[in-house]
Amino acid sequence: MRLELNGVPVEDTYCEAFDGIYSRILITAKHMWLLKRAAYGSTALPSTVFGESEGGVERFLSPEETPDGRVGAVAQIWVAKSKNFESILMREMGKRIRQGILVVPTTRVFNATESKTKFDAELNVGRCGDGYEWEEELWGRKVIRVPIMFGEFIIERYIGYAEGVAGGNVWFFCESEESALEAGEASVEALKNMENVITSFDICSAGSKPETKYPEIGPTTNHYYCPTLKNKIPDSKVPEGVKSIPEIVINGISIQDVEKAMYVCMEVASRIDGVVKISTGNYGGKLGQHKIYLKDILEKFGK
Repeated sequence: MRLELNGVPVEDTYCEAFDGIYSRILITAKHMWLLKRAAYGSTALPSTVFGESEGGVERFLSPEETPDGRVGAVAQIWVAKSKNFESILMREMGKRIRQGILVVPTTRVFNATESKTKFDAELNVGRCGDGYEWEEELWGRKVIRVPIMFGEFIIERYIGYAEGVAGGNVWFFCESEESALEAGEASVEALKNMENVITSFDICSAGSKPETKYPEIGPTTNHYYCPTLKNKIPDSKVPEGVKSIPEIVINGISIQDVEKAMYVCMEVASRIDGVVKISTGNYGGKLGQHKIYLKDILEKFGK
């Protein structure tokens, strides 16, 4: 049976998703421009393939939705699930909060992870006070008040973390760079108010593959799907007329969240002129713990 969505062919394939560990935090600030700087700065540069972390902004909140009555943003920071993930998470959370949030004036950080497992932010953030920090209860939460030159930085003492699913993805085969950008932007926008998921790259322009000629630099280009190589290599998988293939990578608190987000992206992109095919990336079932079939997603959500 031919798969399609709004008349656009959907490849009968699957993506591989991975078990990951996330920490979900709530950032607040006095003004929106400060909040955006902290939220986007602290979640930039995905680097889990180098044993570090990746992040994304889940959604922005009104003052009525935050503990301290100021504008807020929910952000997620992810690390790969491994034997020593707790020490990596502590290091990465400390680095991103200290260098991406604490240094932005008026910011505060609260826990937004529903989990019994937590780390003590006094160890990797609170000690920025050099011993002059102190603990108090504010807004019904135990917080650490860190004196800084601008005034103070406040962070909830115990920040939760839990296991989720990372690396869900969808690909759009497009006739032009313009249609690829339109489809990618529409997909990212559609997920901005969806809880529990992030797009760590937003519109990703460079899908990779596990095998490489240069392992010392990490993943390299997925040459099978590079439009500029179509007539230069014998095994190109780029269809005729396709000039650009953007990828949307999705992390979510549960596999159901990832599946729903993938469908939302597919449905939105299928309505964009110039999108001629929808697919997803996998590694032959070798790497990811979860297989998410596009056929199953269409059957589950496309009713």
